[in-house]
Amino acid sequence: MSSTYSTALAGLQANSQAINVVSANLANLNTAGYKDNQVSFEDLVNQSLSGFSSNTSISGSTVALANEQFTQGTLQTTGNPYDAAIQGGGFFVVQSPTGQQLFTRTGDFSVDSSGHLVTSAGQYVEGWNASGGVLNTTGAVSPIMLPTSLVQPPTATSNISISANLDANAAVGSTDATFSSPIQVYDSNGTAHALTISYTETAANTWSYSVTIPAADVSQGASTTIASGTLTFDANGNMTSPNAAAGSIALSTPSLADGATMSASWNLYDATGTPTITQYAQANANTATNQDGVPAGQLTNMQIGANGVVVASFTNGTNENVAQIALASVFNPNSMQQLDGNAFAPTSATSNPVIGLPSTGARGSITGGSLETSTVDIATEFTNLLQYERGYQANSKVITTEDEVIQQTLSLIANS
Repeated sequence: MSSTYSTALAGLQANSQAINVVSANLANLNTAGYKDNQVSFEDLVNQSLSGFSSNTSISGSTVALANEQFTQGTLQTTGNPYDAAIQGGGFFVVQSPTGQQLFTRTGDFSVDSSGHLVTSAGQYVEGWNASGGVLNTTGAVSPIMLPTSLVQPPTATSNISISANLDANAAVGSTDATFSSPIQVYDSNGTAHALTISYTETAANTWSYSVTIPAADVSQGASTTIASGTLTFDANGNMTSPNAAAGSIALSTPSLADGATMSASWNLYDATGTPTITQYAQANANTATNQDGVPAGQLTNMQIGANGVVVASFTNGTNENVAQIALASVFNPNSMQQLDGNAFAPTSATSNPVIGLPSTGARGSITGGSLETSTVDIATEFTNLLQYERGYQANSKVITTEDEVIQQTLSLIANS
C-alpha cells in the first residue's frame, strides 16, 4: 500500500502544476501578444527490471508539457505610432542588451533616448535602416535606429504643369482675351518663387504666352520673362502647337537673388499625351497646377506604416521611409524557450528561423498602430481551473483514505 501515497502525491503535484499554468495564463490575460499555455498530462510508470508487462504498474501522473498555443490573437487599434501587430505567422526579431537574438509577438514598441526602436522589455527591434530614404532589405538585419531629429533637404523644381481652359468665345482685344496662371516653384535652396504664365489671344484659335518671375527674385532686380511663345488650337479646342512631339517648354531661369539655381520645364501634355490646356467655349479657368519641387522640411513625427515600414513625416508635406521591421518564421515555435518580456529563445530543437520581409513566405503582415491581444480565454481558464481543482481534491482524498486504511490495519494488529 506504500505506493498509494507516492501515486497520489504525484497526482497532487501534477494538478498543482496545472493550476500554476492556469494562474500564469490568467495573469497575462491583458498582456499584448501573449500566447496561452495548454497543459498535457501523462502517466508515470513503474516497471521492474524484468521488463514484463505483468510487472508494470501505473504510479501517478505528471505534467508532460505546458505548450504555448501559437494561435492568432485579435488585433486592437491603439493609436500609438510605434505599436505593431502581426496578422498571421512569424515573430518580430529582437536583440537582447547582451546581443542574443530573440523572437516575440509583442509589438508595444517605443523609441529610447538614443533613437533605437525597443520593446517594453528593452530589447532592440531588428530590421533594415534606410539610407537617404532608400531601403535595402537584402542585407543582414540589425537594430533599427530612428533619427531623433532630421531635416529633409529641398528639391528644386524641375517640372511644372498647368491644367487650364482658354475661352474660345473671347474676342481679340477684349477683357476675356487675357488670362494668367500663377504657380509656385522652388529653387535649389528651397526658396519659393511665384511664376506667372500670362495668355493673350492674338487671333482666332491663337494665344501668345509669357512666363515671368518677379523682380525681387532675380539678381538684376527687374521682372524677367523666362519663356514665351504661341499656343494654337483646332476647331475642337484641342492644342495643335506645340504638339506632343515637340516636348516641353524650357524655362530659362536667370541668376536668382539668393544665389540658388533652378532649371525647370513646362509640360503641356500629360503622360498619356493629352494636352493640359484646352480652348473650349467656357470661361477662362485654372483647374490644377503641379510641380515637383519641395522646400526643406523638419521632422514632425514617425510611425509604423503598412507592413512594418517606419515612415517619417516632414513639415513640407513629404514622407520618407526610414526603416523596415523584419519578421522571422519558425517551423516549430513550441520548441523555443520562453523568457521574460514575452520573448522566445531558440533551443537545439528549434528549426533555423528564416528572417525576411513581412507578407513573404510563411511570414504574416504587420499592422501599425495596433497590438495583438492575448489569446487567453477567461472562460476556458476558469473551466480548467475547476477541473484541476477537482483532480487535486480527488488525489488528496486518496491520501486520507489510505491513511484510514493503515490506521484500521494497525488497530487490527494491536487487537490480535
